[in-house]
Amino acid sequence: MGRAVVIGAGGQIGRPAVQALARDGWEVTAVSRGGGRAEDWPGEVRTRRLDREDDAALGALIGDGCDLVVDLVAYGARHARQLTGLAGRIGAAVVVSSVSVYEDGEGRGFDTMAEPDGLPRYPVPIGEDQVTVPPGDASYSTGKVALERELLAAADRLSATVLRPGAIHGPYSPLPRELYFVKRNLDGRTRRVLAFRGESLFHTSAARNIAELIRLAAARPGSRVLNACDPRPPTVSEIGAAVDAVMGVETETVLLDGPARASVGSSPWSAELPVVCDMSAAERELGYRPVVSYQDSLPATVEWLTGRLSEQDWRAAFPTLARAYPDLFDYAAEDAWFGARPA
Repeated sequence: MGRAVVIGAGGQIGRPAVQALARDGWEVTAVSRGGGRAEDWPGEVRTRRLDREDDAALGALIGDGCDLVVDLVAYGARHARQLTGLAGRIGAAVVVSSVSVYEDGEGRGFDTMAEPDGLPRYPVPIGEDQVTVPPGDASYSTGKVALERELLAAADRLSATVLRPGAIHGPYSPLPRELYFVKRNLDGRTRRVLAFRGESLFHTSAARNIAELIRLAAARPGSRVLNACDPRPPTVSEIGAAVDAVMGVETETVLLDGPARASVGSSPWSAELPVVCDMSAAERELGYRPVVSYQDSLPATVEWLTGRLSEQDWRAAFPTLARAYPDLFDYAAEDAWFGARPA
């Protein structure tokens, strides 16, 4: 192993990625905006502060060269060109994208979900050869496609593995979907409502499993795109039950046959049609085997979320989640709905 630079090391994926690479024998430089050190990193891990938008600073960080760059915060064509512009000084790259790049072949994707007839009808499971949305800067998804296209077009100069995770989970998340169940339990809510009979499937990705894929791809450089998900996606009902088990509570679940009634029954996983990814390519090309199941990863997530909620209101602690789901805890609407139900 040689020298590895991990950009975005202080985040949800970066923490276990640095740990996995260091354990494999890489000489790791952990790079983040704050330049801090995680408590579980080995002492030999170096830390550096970096503004990802500063081209000169990134070039200076790479210096005379490194064997691997892991970029967890790259977005859009500009960041891809930053990396390809350093191709002569970078041995290989592993870059994180998203399953939100997929389109269903009829113009529907994550960006059209709120539109009439905009719900994507993906194949089950989704393979990496599934069509994607067009590249551009119109949305998060189009920006990720632009990132991917630029990197893969430069395959003759830089080997880059692109990873597409789904609903990422684990401590240190800016968008912790599990908060939906954790906070309700802490608030003493003994009943919950789940749309689509609680059967919604949105493929999950443990940060530790993504880190394992990064470790494997680092040892086998190549230009490729791979899904980066857990072995089996749990339904939203299974997620709620698993969180309850970790927290030692019992909750009555009321299942709706159809969609949510405004905010009642809605959750961060609620979707009528499944989003399930095929993981056979990662297994075949990298020998990938998940290091943790969804259920086994939950205790650390629940402990971290409980600690954050003891310090701050959920909106202040997780502004990204609050913007995405402003009515996540509309208890008044839920109580009114329960009160209006026939006896």
